[in-house]
Amino acid sequence: MATDQLRVLIVGNGGREHAFAWKLSQSPRVEIIYVAPGNGGTGLGAFSKITNANVKGNDYPGLVAFAQKNGVNLVVPGPEAPLVDGIQGYFQAVGIRCFGPSKAAARMEGSKTFSKDFMKRHHIPTAAYENFYDYELARKYLDTVSHSVVIKADGLAGGKGVVIPASKEEAHQALHEMMLDHQFGEAGKEVVIEEYLEGDELSVLTFSDGYTIRSLPAAQDHKRIFDGDQGPNTGGMGCYAPTPISSKAVLEEIDRTIVQPSVDGMRRDAQPLTLLQGFPFVGILFTGLMMTKDGPKVLEYNVRGGDPETQTLLPLLSDDTDLAEIMVACTEHWLDGVSINIKPSFSTTVIAVAGGYPGSYAKGKTITLGPVPEDTLIFHAGTTLAGNELHTSGGRVIAATATASTLEEAVRKSYAGVSTIHFEDVFYRKDIAHRAFKQRDATASQQQSLTYASAGVSIDAGNDLVNKIKSSVSQTKRPGTDAVIGGFGGLFSLAAANSAYHPHSPTLIGAIDGVGTKLKIAHTVGIHDTVGIDLVAMNVNDLVVQGAEPLFFLDCYSCGKLDVGMASAFVTGVANGCVQAGCALIGGETAEMPGLFVDDTYDAVGAAVGAINTTGDNARAILPETAAMKPGDVLLALASSGPHSNGYSLVRKIVERSGLSYNDPAPFSMPSSNGPLSLGRALLNPTRIYVKPVLKALTIPSSSGSSSAIKGLAHITGGGLTDNVPRMLPSKLAAHINVAAWQLPSVFAWLKQTGNVTAPEMARAFNCGVGMVIAVEKGSEAAVKDLLQKEGETVYEIGELKSRNEGEEGCILEGLETWDA
Repeated sequence: MATDQLRVLIVGNGGREHAFAWKLSQSPRVEIIYVAPGNGGTGLGAFSKITNANVKGNDYPGLVAFAQKNGVNLVVPGPEAPLVDGIQGYFQAVGIRCFGPSKAAARMEGSKTFSKDFMKRHHIPTAAYENFYDYELARKYLDTVSHSVVIKADGLAGGKGVVIPASKEEAHQALHEMMLDHQFGEAGKEVVIEEYLEGDELSVLTFSDGYTIRSLPAAQDHKRIFDGDQGPNTGGMGCYAPTPISSKAVLEEIDRTIVQPSVDGMRRDAQPLTLLQGFPFVGILFTGLMMTKDGPKVLEYNVRGGDPETQTLLPLLSDDTDLAEIMVACTEHWLDGVSINIKPSFSTTVIAVAGGYPGSYAKGKTITLGPVPEDTLIFHAGTTLAGNELHTSGGRVIAATATASTLEEAVRKSYAGVSTIHFEDVFYRKDIAHRAFKQRDATASQQQSLTYASAGVSIDAGNDLVNKIKSSVSQTKRPGTDAVIGGFGGLFSLAAANSAYHPHSPTLIGAIDGVGTKLKIAHTVGIHDTVGIDLVAMNVNDLVVQGAEPLFFLDCYSCGKLDVGMASAFVTGVANGCVQAGCALIGGETAEMPGLFVDDTYDAVGAAVGAINTTGDNARAILPETAAMKPGDVLLALASSGPHSNGYSLVRKIVERSGLSYNDPAPFSMPSSNGPLSLGRALLNPTRIYVKPVLKALTIPSSSGSSSAIKGLAHITGGGLTDNVPRMLPSKLAAHINVAAWQLPSVFAWLKQTGNVTAPEMARAFNCGVGMVIAVEKGSEAAVKDLLQKEGETVYEIGELKSRNEGEEGCILEGLETWDA
């Protein structure tokens, strides 16, 4: 561990640089801090050891000369522009530590197209996107997408190069202004058009030495100029930390799935057009995140401390945490040897800006400052000294940062602090931290009588839901249960069930599953009854492939805020699925969890229990009977009703590529529809439930001693034909399937063509028209096929079992070229 005394040069003139100087001045290792060029606050000498240096922040040779002349041994670049220009290399060349990334690593902020491609390359979760140099191509692409977009200038634009258009017209205007009107100069020569993500934003600042990471509490800044997040974007109007949604578990997930993989990826990545490998990241990595329903996703990287995040977070470092030691450890790659402790407090920053900002504004206005409250700091940004008098010199002028044991108190102190700042036309937002709470008045908040409803959970809505779905659930009654819901749990009497169906004790078989991302389409189009059927189908079809009769079903419906109509439609669908499967819906859980789900979205999981008699007169073997299978056994297949509930992440990606809206007419037909459907409704066609016809077919006797002519069943779910069929086979046999035995349904043909999906990938991702494959002893296939057809199933004879050669796959698909025709 280095113990030399430090002479520090901070490059920049903003509030971030003032905050760095303030915290570094507390280190016993620091002798003096130069800020080049600094601002009025760093020039006032309000904190000991700090003085301005008369060198411009972009005069890199001049900064090096100053550092050498004054014995500087640690340089801290504040803004992004010097880092993107390669300031680190100037000081590295003369042997002076620089707490900041190399020019190569700074591309993570300097080029949004570079960083997005990096994320894709290293599987960092982020929004779907495309990069464009050519305006016409970008314009045409914009016309093809149906989702909301964000348009980003590729290069640095002072924090203002991101536009979130409210309409397609606004998007085209922003694109024109960036690429043709050169609103952001060279920064807008290339643009990123990406999917607009919904959720809450988080800013995570992480110290990195290229290997080890140490993240600070998550912060949330306020970019819009006016209260309620209205008006144009600014460089930041205020900030607070930590955020209510950034639990320890959430931060650990972000570090594990995003920050550490990002730092590791930079270290290991190849530098284009060079023989060098990697660009280790040293400094502060700022990761801008959106907390979506699918988890945290990266909006952007910055390669320096944020502004105003830095002013907000540094006061949360404990008094025994030495920022100078952290910075030295990062530059010398021993960050794992440093302890970083955080105060159990909240911090808020309110920024005072010049009238007219972020548009044109006046400079040179006189600033007067009054005494500030305890635990409140004033950080200067756009200020300068004229003699001993402070003047405004920028748009974001000065800020008040406060810490306290509660967020309400920190906000109150910040506003008390900013009220001591006076200059002509001063302006600041009045609602900093509004996303964290609706009531900013701490006294009123303490006096308010808290209720379960005020916490976001409505007991009345839950009771209302039970009453609305009772009639649907009662339809599922069967021996063993009266199918009444609303108690503590659901009961199923094996004795009562046995008296009617199972004279011998059966073997119980359970299954649990969800609907998957098909739910996202249901959320988009507002249709929720069909996905309830899907939930049942995915479970009961898994039971019947083992020969089990489904007995009862339970569901769990989880949401952020209970919408009774939506939940009722979903459970009605569950009840419908249970009726189709012949099982009872005996209970479930409705979990209302504010803050975990975005807006009115929900997720669902279900569990089914079935039984099979393995002893007695009506005994049947649990399937598959692999020992009874032999070459020549015939493979039959039952038609599916569409993609069922698998492959929908790919389905949604294909729809996105098509440029169609889910409300547009479906470009394909569905076999069960009576007329034209919207694309969303067609893709929500529920999974076919095969239970009743398959159970009847299992009664067809075997001529060779097996309990049934059917020796095995495969439910075609995730993994498609390729992965599911082998699950019913012994290792000595392979399924030879001729896919030309049935016509690829039009929905799959459209998905294949629009997504340019290869035939093998189709067979791995989707059921491709057959939802159940059946292995039948040779000679019995006609009887099985005839019974199933009488039960209303469409049945195909698709192949046979053959001896499996060493190294051969368990499912061999023949005739795939017909899908390409």
